[in-house]
Amino acid sequence: MTGHRPIVVGTDGSPSSLQAVSWAAKEAALRKLPLSLITTTFVPGAYGVPIGMPASFFEDEQRDGRERLVRAEQIARAAVPGHNIEIVATLCTGTPAGELIGRSATASMVVVGANRQGIVERAFLGSVSAAVAAHAHCTAAIIRGAADRDINDLSGPVVVGVDGSRHSESAISMAYEEAALRQAELVAVHAWSDITLIIAPDGGSDAEWRRAAENETAVLSENLAGRAEEYPDVKVRTVVVRDRPARNLREQADNAQLLVVGSRGRGGFTNMLLGSTSRALMHSVACPLFIVR
Repeated sequence: MTGHRPIVVGTDGSPSSLQAVSWAAKEAALRKLPLSLITTTFVPGAYGVPIGMPASFFEDEQRDGRERLVRAEQIARAAVPGHNIEIVATLCTGTPAGELIGRSATASMVVVGANRQGIVERAFLGSVSAAVAAHAHCTAAIIRGAADRDINDLSGPVVVGVDGSRHSESAISMAYEEAALRQAELVAVHAWSDITLIIAPDGGSDAEWRRAAENETAVLSENLAGRAEEYPDVKVRTVVVRDRPARNLREQADNAQLLVVGSRGRGGFTNMLLGSTSRALMHSVACPLFIVR
């Protein structure tokens, strides 16, 4: 665990963000960490005066922001009855993404909701969640709320994507820790494709495909090596498939309570902040998604 650094979660009062608050409170209780609730509001001079708004606009904004924080704290405490977690609520004046990213530098995790109803809301949230996922200095948790379920009621395994890169090393460590905290099975998924065999004139012989599959199975085993001693109570199931990573991880996540991936994979460019797999999963999986630095 990352010392006593808080879990930071943003709220705008929407159902999706309140589900993220509830989930973040449970995560804080599991990890015995403080919870930092933030919301943002307009301030004079920062954004200009909206055309046609009354003189009391900024006062109303601040009042609404304080009410959002009160509601969010109520939701957080109700999510963890019997746990007296430390909660700090802050009314911020920056942009939502900027405030979350800034606080991620001293946080163990930053949490953002990821579901909106209208076109404008989807565009706004998309920019915030994408920015946080790409630029957060710590693990980013993307929570896709849904009206017909409680995100905290999800059961099933913790799933982690493993590709042999150094980025997946951190994801594996986080996934083991989460599986231990939740007393859940861990499913380690390694999806691979050997492009040199695919484009070969003969498509690759059966023996070549078998050797490639054996090599990829060895990659997964090497990446998991040593974790069993540290987490002896975590049951691990391995999945090695020849498939696109995003598609297979999405399928595994359908019955999972958490999906964990690295911020970039072995096929990504070094200057990319977020890999194609994590970007694709961020907008498609229903369970909470960890993007680990």
